[in-house]
Amino acid sequence: MKKQDEVFTPARIRSAAMDLLTGREFSRVELAKKLAKRFDSDPAIDAELDRLQDEGLQSDQRFTDAFLRSRVYRGHGLTRIRMDIRQKGIKDDLFNAAVEESETDWFSLARDVAERKFGHSQATEQKDKAKRMRFLQYRGFSFDQIKYALSGADIDEF
Repeated sequence: MKKQDEVFTPARIRSAAMDLLTGREFSRVELAKKLAKRFDSDPAIDAELDRLQDEGLQSDQRFTDAFLRSRVYRGHGLTRIRMDIRQKGIKDDLFNAAVEESETDWFSLARDVAERKFGHSQATEQKDKAKRMRFLQYRGFSFDQIKYALSGADIDEF
């Protein structure tokens, strides 16, 4: 519980932000929300966040790169990752630049995810095909990527 007369100094705000950043990368918006909750939306929060960015201790670019890598590793598609990262306060242009740099083959990723989940066998019944399509769609893959992943064809044949 917070005391009514508790004073929030910029040093305490900075220390709390640094403690959070030692665990993982945070977007500026995420970090601001966490600090605002802890320090009752103190006006010094923005100034400390600016300072952390200037010193390179907080970076939305680094956060975006790390977030993209972790979601690709989890087997998520571009649509799902884009939706999730928007909730973290990252702008589309920054995300699009990170996607271009990553050079991820979304078709191969969709196929790998499908094979991990369903094995190498093809679905013969319409019910099974629909189940597989829904799963990949939930994961954030496009229709073309899903079609490729569930077909037996190589990308050259597709």
